[in-house]
Amino acid sequence: MRNLVSHRFPNRADVGELQQVMREVLGAAKDAGLELEAYKGLTNAERDHLVACRLVSPDFEWTLPGRALLVDRRRSLSVMVNEEDHLRIQALTAGWSIRFSDSEARACLDALAARLSFAFSPDFGYLSASPFNCGSGRRRSAMFHLIGLAQSKRLPSVLTALGEKGIVVRGLFGESSRAIGAFVQVSVLELDHSEFAGACEYLLTEERNTRAAIARDELIEKANRARDFGLSSRSLSLADSLRILGWVRWASSAGLDRFPNSPRTADACLTTLDIRGTVGEEHAAQQRADALRAFLS
Repeated sequence: MRNLVSHRFPNRADVGELQQVMREVLGAAKDAGLELEAYKGLTNAERDHLVACRLVSPDFEWTLPGRALLVDRRRSLSVMVNEEDHLRIQALTAGWSIRFSDSEARACLDALAARLSFAFSPDFGYLSASPFNCGSGRRRSAMFHLIGLAQSKRLPSVLTALGEKGIVVRGLFGESSRAIGAFVQVSVLELDHSEFAGACEYLLTEERNTRAAIARDELIEKANRARDFGLSSRSLSLADSLRILGWVRWASSAGLDRFPNSPRTADACLTTLDIRGTVGEEHAAQQRADALRAFLS
C-alpha cells in the first residue's frame, strides 16, 4: 500500500485529482518499463474473473473515474490504482512461497518509487486512508483449505488462537467475507516473517494430521453427496458452490474415484464462478450451477 505525496486519499479526492493520480501512476509504470497491461474499464464478466483469480479486490469500484488496474502477463502481479489507497500492489504465487511473492511485489514497488513520491511520516510510517493500515504498508497473506479442521469441529478454536497472535482470518474473498467451504485467508500487517511462517506451518501440520485421522469411508460418503448435489442442482448460491468445490478438492487430493486427479482442477473452477452476481442473483445462480455441472460431469 502506498499513497502519493500532495494528493488527497481516494475517499477525499475529487474526480480531477483521482484522474491526475491515475495519470501519474500509469506514466511511472510506462517509464519504468513494467510489462503491465492497463485496464481502465472492465466488463462485469472480466471483473468477476479477476476477483476470482485474486487479482482485484471485490470492493474495487472499477466503473468510477480515475480507477485503473495493471496486470502482468503471467497474471501473478496486479496494481490497483485509487482503490482504498492510491496504490495497492499485490503479487500472487502458488504454494508456500511467500518470499518469492514478496520479492515480486517489492521489485514493482521499487520501480514505481524511483518515479513517484510516497506519503511517509516518521511517527506513523507510510500513510494510508485507513489509520489501521499505516506503518510498513505491507500485508502478508496465505490461503488455506482447512476442510479437515472444519469437519472435526476444531477450526473455530484454531482460528481463535491465530487471532490472539495478531493474525487476521478472512474468507476466500478477503475482508468481510466468511470462511465458506473451509477456504481461509490468514494475513498480518506487522508480524515478522518468521512468526507468520511459523503460524502457517502450524496450520499446515494441523490440517494434514486431521485429514489423516478422518475415516476414508466418511470422506467418500460426504464427497459423493456434495458431488451429487452439484450435479442435480439447477441453481446454486455462491456459498453452496464453494462448499461443493471444497469437498471435490479434498476428494481429488485423496485420489477418490469419480473426482478430478488433482485439486488444482477444482482451484481452476473457482475462477469461473459468478462472484458478485452482477447479472442478477437468480441468473448468476443458474450460471454457477451450469458451470459446476459441466465441471463435475
